[in-house]
Formats: sequence, C-alpha cells, structure tokens
Amino acid sequence: CLFSMAANVLDEDSMEQDIESPVTIHQPKLPKQAREDLPKNLNKECAKRKIQRYVRKDGKCNVHHGNVRETYRYLTDIFTTLVDLKWRFNLLIFVMVYTVTWLFFGMIWWLIAYMRGDMDHIGDSTWTPCVSNLNGFVSAFLFSIETETTIGYGYRVITDKCPEGIILLLVQSVLGSIVNAFMVGCMFVKISQPKKRAETLVFSTNAVISMRDGKLCLMFRVGDLRNSHIVEASIRAKLIKSKQTKEGEFIPLNQTDINVGYYTGDDRLFLVSPLIISHEINQQSPFWEISKAQLPKEELEIVVILEGMVEATGMTCQARSSYVTSEILWGYRFTPVLTLEDGFYEVDYNSFHETYETNTPVYSAKELAEMASRAELPLTWSVSSKLDQHAELETEEEEKNQEDQNERNGDVANLEDESKV
Repeated sequence: CLFSMAANVLDEDSMEQDIESPVTIHQPKLPKQAREDLPKNLNKECAKRKIQRYVRKDGKCNVHHGNVRETYRYLTDIFTTLVDLKWRFNLLIFVMVYTVTWLFFGMIWWLIAYMRGDMDHIGDSTWTPCVSNLNGFVSAFLFSIETETTIGYGYRVITDKCPEGIILLLVQSVLGSIVNAFMVGCMFVKISQPKKRAETLVFSTNAVISMRDGKLCLMFRVGDLRNSHIVEASIRAKLIKSKQTKEGEFIPLNQTDINVGYYTGDDRLFLVSPLIISHEINQQSPFWEISKAQLPKEELEIVVILEGMVEATGMTCQARSSYVTSEILWGYRFTPVLTLEDGFYEVDYNSFHETYETNTPVYSAKELAEMASRAELPLTWSVSSKLDQHAELETEEEEKNQEDQNERNGDVANLEDESKV
C-alpha cells in the first residue's frame, strides 16, 4: 500500500512538472517479490487484508500437517489410512494388490511345474503333472486367478500326485480370502462414508445479530435437504480468536464455547424443517462487550458443527461451516421459509439465505444492560444521591429547629427584661 501511495504521489508531481518542463519523474521500480505481494484492487488508503479461515464454508479444515516424522504410525492403522485416501489412489492400490498376488502365486505355480519337470512332458499321457494343462507362465497365471477368485473353469485342475501343490492351494485360498475381506471391506466403508450425506446439510451464508425477546442474540440457520432425517441431531459452536493470557502467553487459535442452548436442551434438534439457532449474548458470552462499530474491527471466526446419525445407514454424520466477521450482519433477521399449504407445510429453500433489516440498537449487550438498569433502578448513582439528599434534608431540619429554638429563647429573655423594667 505504501508503494502504491508513493507511486500515486509521484504521478501527480510528474504531471505538474510536465506542464512546466519536459523533465519527467519515473515511478520507482519495485522488486519482484513486492510486485507479487501487492493486491490487484487497491483502495485509496489500503487494501483489505485477506481473511484466513480456520474452517472453510464447505466444512473442510484449512490446516495442513507438516514435518510429520513418525510416518510409521500411518502404517500401524493401514485400514484407516486406505479409507482416508482419495478415490484414485484407493482404486490404484486395490488393482495393484490383486495383480501382485495373482502374479506372485502364478510364479510359484510355474516354478513347481518347472521343478517337477512338467514342462518337459507336455502332451505325454503317461506323465501325471501337478496341474493339468499347465504349459507355461501364462497358463500358471490364469490358474492362479481361477484359484484365488474360485472361478473354476474346469480346464486346469490340480492332481493328487502333487503334495506341494496342495499346500500352495491351501495357502493361496486362505490369503486370497484375507485380501478379499480387507480390500472389499475398505471399499465398502469408503462408499458408505457419511461425508456425502453432510453435503445435504446446509448452513446459512451469513449469521445475524438482532433482538429476540428483548435480548441481543447471535443467530444462524441450518437445514436438511433430504427427506430422510438426521437422528439425535445436535448443534454446537466455537469461537476461534487469538488470545493473550495474563502471563503474556499468546494463543493464536484459542477455542471458546458459544452456548447455543446446552443448559436448556435447545442444542438437541428435531431437524425436519430449517431451524434458526440462537445464542443469547449475556455476561458469559464472548460478544458481551462487542458493539456494531467494534464488530468489523474484531478478528474472529465462528465455527458451527452439526452432528447426528444418518437414519438410512445408522452411521454418524458431521457437517461444519464457519462465519468470519464480514459474514456477521448486525441488525438483520432471517426471512421466513415455512408456509402452511393444504394439509402440509412447505419449505421454500430459495429464501433460505435471505435476510431483512430490522430495528436493532447499535450498542453492545453490556451497554444495553447498563442502560436498562439505569432506567429501571439506578443503583449506581441515584441511591447514593438520594441518601445524600436525605442527609441534607435532615441537617436542614435540624438547623431550622435550632433557629426556632433560639428565636423562642430570645423572645422569652426579652419578655423577662420588660417585666423587670
């Protein structure tokens, strides 16, 4: 921004000097790194700093693990590692495992036939081979496939004159069953993962702050696009914000719970139609001292997490989203989406993300509470002033009484003197 502002100033100076003399002032050539770092659309003062999300809008966490030296831990849980891989790598491993096992046992079948001399007696009806009609490596590879997949075409069969072949048949059958169970189980779990189910759980684009039942509340909306419901659905929210402790420790991504009805049970949802989740901004809320003017200056992120069990499969599903400061609208409410039709309720998802402006004070919840306390029962200043006024009245009354008493005493003394005279 400083480079761009300096360039603009130099441009103005050069234009003024061009009128008087042909001498021109060229813009300073910036380094390559500085040119790359400059934003494309600069404002007059400075471009807005890019907001770094902790959780993206689609629910994926924007965190990358680097310098992981203990990579052997991934191999100790190879099943979960395979399930977490992308589909292209998973399919590649799936094909490679089966191909390698077929080639490995095909090679052993060919070696057995070669060591027994079956290759030298091809076509000899008096010779009993280990595997009938096995005349090369290709036929041994095909026999390995037929054995492991239990296809059994009936052309190549093992004979009872080959004990080593019988042992190899048992070993390949057992290992083949293990490989099938492992790989098919991995593919089945990957197919039935509830990640795709979470894509039909939607969150509103923006969160809003407005009054509800006389209290300032932070609200966002959630909905389910499918007819099959989420069983035991629950919602929770986290505030991600940097924090510095009293001892001077800096916590870059401190997580603070945002109460969305944990103590009242409102966080347990019956998610049949879109619901508006509300967080009351009270003294325990992290937004207690934040006003409308202060909100854009805050560097915070609200992460919302919706969990539940998929009714069709019984597996646990989790959907996530987040709201940064620019996505929190002060003084807005959500447009209603539920209407009553002839015998049923209809949800209009075209208005799911729409909001409308409403009359909302620009003060923080703390300031509103102080204003309300002053209006109803001014404890901070009125009580003390009233006590002072009451004390002043008592002192005035005492002074008046003293003066009256003095006047009476004076009158009595005068009467005595007159009587003496």
